[in-house]
Amino acid sequence: MEFLPIATAEDYRIQEIYASYSCTFPEDERRDWKQFTALFSNPQVKVISVLHEAHSIGYLIIWELSSYVFVEHFEVFEAFRSQKLGSHITGYLFKNHPRIILEIEPGHLGDDAKRRYSFYQKNGFTLIDEMYIQPSYGEGKKPLDLWLLANYIPEDLKRVKDEIYDVVYH
Repeated sequence: MEFLPIATAEDYRIQEIYASYSCTFPEDERRDWKQFTALFSNPQVKVISVLHEAHSIGYLIIWELSSYVFVEHFEVFEAFRSQKLGSHITGYLFKNHPRIILEIEPGHLGDDAKRRYSFYQKNGFTLIDEMYIQPSYGEGKKPLDLWLLANYIPEDLKRVKDEIYDVVYH
């Protein structure tokens, strides 16, 4: 498996990533095209294309914050799901980033949310906040009640949430 950083919105892989991102994540859980392409000018953001056996199988959007990495989006493309590839991607994250935080839909919202929560639990993440609210991505989009997961226990959860709000959703 290869993890290839993408440096510019002009990279040919971005069209495929954004098309899947737009279909997979509901409008309230994602950036519009202009916001998405602006990520490439932020030095704290890494957009990573994931390849397996010469096929583009997904991507990661991560933020390198003060003492941890925040995974804003993580997707295995639909054609490659249910092949244990997501576990390999979390293995890459753990190998390269000792402290990882991410958001997910609460497990009680349906079968997909329950399956995602189970996946993250099996791959070393624990629930650290059930009362987390993802701020709105912009005009016409709603804030969302989500869960915050991590592969460690943050000493100051309020500081972590404030940093995510200030840096990722500013």
